Amino acid sequence: MAEVSGSGSVIDKITGSRNRMANNTQTFLKLLTTQLKNQDPLSPMDSTQFTAQITQMTGVEQQLITNDLLSMLVGMNDGGLAGTVDLIGKTVTVATDKAPLADGKAKWTYDLDRNAAKVKYEVLNSAGQVIYTTTKPSVKGGTGNTFEWDGKTDKGVQLANGDLYTLRISATGSGGEKIGTTTHTTGIATSVESKNGQNMVTIGKIQVPVGDVISVKPTAA
Repeated sequence: MAEVSGSGSVIDKITGSRNRMANNTQTFLKLLTTQLKNQDPLSPMDSTQFTAQITQMTGVEQQLITNDLLSMLVGMNDGGLAGTVDLIGKTVTVATDKAPLADGKAKWTYDLDRNAAKVKYEVLNSAGQVIYTTTKPSVKGGTGNTFEWDGKTDKGVQLANGDLYTLRISATGSGGEKIGTTTHTTGIATSVESKNGQNMVTIGKIQVPVGDVISVKPTAA
């Protein structure tokens, strides 16, 4: 979702590298052709030497392009964080199975690869323990399915707001076969940062890579 700055210069540098390689290769071939024409017929160039020169030329040009690409990637990463600042304050949907308990409820959206005969929902606490379980029959496949939990455990204990919880979904078809699922959470982006070379966005207590952002919308006033 983030806009990468300097994309035009990236293309220009790649094009420049290709053009430089083409020009240098032409010059090299002309020199090599001249060398072959003027070689001593009684002592022609050794085929091994001929191959080595071509290989050396190719290797140098490949290294030049590789160096350019590495420089471009570093530049994109440097400017990428600035491009993600616009996410702050926006309502974003991210690919994650975690959601906070706020105002006595936690809400997830999820996708099903196809229609399911039964879907089992399990809510786990931070220790990985299942604290709530329920099932739902006949769930349509596709995007936009929702699951909302009222913050109560199977024993009826109301949990406090603020903690993160994980939703585990198990969907099966009429024959008991497993159906693929993808879980999302929506919230307001509060910050962005670069961590270990990767741009991250924070939604409450959830932090995910910017690449996991699925949609961005203006936050309602």
